[in-house]
Amino acid sequence: MRLYLINPSNPLVSIINVKQSRWNRYRVWKPLSLMLLAGLTPPEWEIAILDENLGVPDYAAMPRPDLVGITAFTSQANRAYEVAAHFRSLGVPVVMGGIHATMCLEEAMERVDSVLTGEAEGVWSQVLKDVRHGGLKRRYDGGLAVISDVPTARHDLLSSGYACGAIQTTRGCPLNCSFCSVTAFNGARYRQRPIADVVREFRLIPEKHVLVVDDNLIGTRPEHIARAKDLFRAMAQANLRKHWVAQAGINFADDEELLALAAKAGCGGVFIGFESPTPEGLLELGKKFNLLKDRNFPASVRRIQRHGILVAGSFIIGLDIDEPGIGKRIAEAADRYGVDSLNALFLTPLPGTRLWKQMKSEDRIALDTFPDDWKYYTLTYPVARYKNFSLEGIIEELITCDRDFYATSRILRRVWSSLWQRRKPLINLVGNLSYRNNLRLNLKAFADFKSSVGLGS
Repeated sequence: MRLYLINPSNPLVSIINVKQSRWNRYRVWKPLSLMLLAGLTPPEWEIAILDENLGVPDYAAMPRPDLVGITAFTSQANRAYEVAAHFRSLGVPVVMGGIHATMCLEEAMERVDSVLTGEAEGVWSQVLKDVRHGGLKRRYDGGLAVISDVPTARHDLLSSGYACGAIQTTRGCPLNCSFCSVTAFNGARYRQRPIADVVREFRLIPEKHVLVVDDNLIGTRPEHIARAKDLFRAMAQANLRKHWVAQAGINFADDEELLALAAKAGCGGVFIGFESPTPEGLLELGKKFNLLKDRNFPASVRRIQRHGILVAGSFIIGLDIDEPGIGKRIAEAADRYGVDSLNALFLTPLPGTRLWKQMKSEDRIALDTFPDDWKYYTLTYPVARYKNFSLEGIIEELITCDRDFYATSRILRRVWSSLWQRRKPLINLVGNLSYRNNLRLNLKAFADFKSSVGLGS
């Protein structure tokens, strides 16, 4: 029995196709969910994981599979349906899972043979049994998996073409921000894999650099922090010789012992969602966690950086509270906080979020010709009707934000600071120059976008 597990691409995302640019190798992450499915698949199945970010395969020239499994974020959905249509035309059953299929169940069921909602660990073996016996069901509900049942991913199936490996150590997020669908998909309860399993899997990752894909690596409560410390101790003791980056809340900065252990375990960088430079913006997004303890963001960033850990800050443009000039204010806030890089994104209503429900009820979903328009839901295109901005206006805010933060003088100051602190100055320089280079690409992308969607200013 032959199984193809496919991660569809989105041609509008500039980082795809690592063959076009060697730098893309550092910005394309392995499809870990498919590697986990492969780890759950019995040995009698011949498995191939096909990541279209490495280039779209010639499916017609490949052997006919017995089953195709497709995963997709919302921005990949349109391409996922195209791939599904190709294999279904050959009489090959197609099962689709992932967050988009879960949140847009009826849409997905119209275009594939079976939909797997929720987390797959509890039902994947049944899917395979049903396929072997010709009884594939229209829907399987995985719900929330028992975290100790999460298998070791098949890292051997994607052993080349990437600069970074990937691993997951926790699932779920209790914060439930209005723009994020993690809580709806993975639940609010913070679940942690056994530490021994995590360390064992780290050893199997061939790449030296690793992305920890957890939505929040350290959690929010004292027992979460204690577990993170135990994990870092075990990783350091195992002498894994891996350099890794992760996502965490700003509370990552609150515990010096945690930071020291993370650095000793190989942490080289952390992504932190600051989201808005104002308390009013954080309240609008439901990100009250960032307002706790009357936090000093510049001091928090400095504490992290003192341990040799780079800080990437994420902000969102287009909140109802935002007014013209927000792009410049975000750039100034990020510079004042002292982050090493800035990732500014448009407020994007994704299916399954409270933001989607709100904007849907207010008729503020501007790009709603689905499934075709899903390709714009990358967080890098404005897809909604924003309260205080025209299309031209909000795009100009993002351009201004990036131009200001990635001005030559500011890049040089950040790199000098990291050099003085012995905090990965070369990586900092390359990262900043990469973002700066994207400004030119973004200008063209926005021009094409406005022409394609036919929206006026």
